[in-house]
Amino acid sequence: MSIADRWLLPDGVNEILPPEAWRVERQRRLLLDLFHSWGYDLVMPPLVEFLESLLTGTGNDLDLNTFKVTDQLTGRLMGLRADTTPQVARIDAHSLNHQMPTRLCYANSVLHTRAANMLASRTPLQIGAELYGHAGVESDIEVICLMLETLRHAGIDNLTLDLGHVAFYRALVDEAGLEPDQQSELFNLLQGKALTEYNALLERLSLDAPLLEKLRALPALNGDQAVLARAQALFGAGKGAVAEALADLERIADTVSRRFPGVALYFDLSELRGYNYHTGVVFAAFTPGYGQPLAKGGRYDEIGKVFGRARPATGFSADLKVIVEQAPRVENQPRAILAPLDKDPGLGDEVARLRGAGERVLYALPGQETLDAEDLGCDRRLVQRDGHWRVVPF
Repeated sequence: MSIADRWLLPDGVNEILPPEAWRVERQRRLLLDLFHSWGYDLVMPPLVEFLESLLTGTGNDLDLNTFKVTDQLTGRLMGLRADTTPQVARIDAHSLNHQMPTRLCYANSVLHTRAANMLASRTPLQIGAELYGHAGVESDIEVICLMLETLRHAGIDNLTLDLGHVAFYRALVDEAGLEPDQQSELFNLLQGKALTEYNALLERLSLDAPLLEKLRALPALNGDQAVLARAQALFGAGKGAVAEALADLERIADTVSRRFPGVALYFDLSELRGYNYHTGVVFAAFTPGYGQPLAKGGRYDEIGKVFGRARPATGFSADLKVIVEQAPRVENQPRAILAPLDKDPGLGDEVARLRGAGERVLYALPGQETLDAEDLGCDRRLVQRDGHWRVVPF
């Protein structure tokens, strides 16, 4: 690399400069305060862990997205985290080992070998919350409501909540008794919305007529809340995982509609986001003009099993940088106050008082006397009048 190119960053790796960096940091503090008010405790997992711990129970996608390095002390492979959820699951299962429901939150940088999509960064600032130790739909509702409140807290109001459940696809695949390679092919076609190839594969599988009808209908089970009635007619009433999934989605929809009447609901029962580790409801929040989820999550009850405790778990995460990009900008924020270099002790006292009150105050260094106030980021200055230091406009 030539000297002229040494300032270049890798594709998908970005830096945050002033004043955007302060917007991101301010939002991080506000959202962590929000999580705290809901009873979620902050954890700070390490940036790097042994690979076995970092990737356990997460499927192949996270493995491909994780940078690997060799530990010089042990010779073992380590990974730079690409997702904080497995680390928080380890903390709940092993480090804390609580018997009661545990609420944890985090705000950490993660690193991806590849961007998730054309809009995504390879260095997201992941913020999220997880609830461990409760298997009921009530905890799913709490986490979904916290996700929506997080986005509303950031000033994003025009939201659509996308709801799904892995039970529908899983029940059909189990009933079909497919081989692993057949399951993988069917899954990829369904997720890619390749319906022509999906239906052609179904024909080759020689399934019985009722099961074939359900699998054919699955990709079309999306839309408003009427989808749930269509699913009930297709799968039939009664007991079992599908009936429980429908009941859970009904309760979630009713609660969200009451608490967030401005949030539109969309159901997609063929959505398998995170299928390799999700075990129940899956959800995501969207806003017009941004083609990817602002935040997403779901239930993943088995992820802590390899750490000694397969506690029920549900949670969500988001890229804080995306939230800040999509949030409305607050204009006309007060800028800094410029203080002169003066030996008067009263000046130092006034600067300390102003800073303690939340003002941004900087001293004019030698040679800066002729600089424009705009260049210094100041809109006011400290002047001495009648023996007192006062803030006045430039």
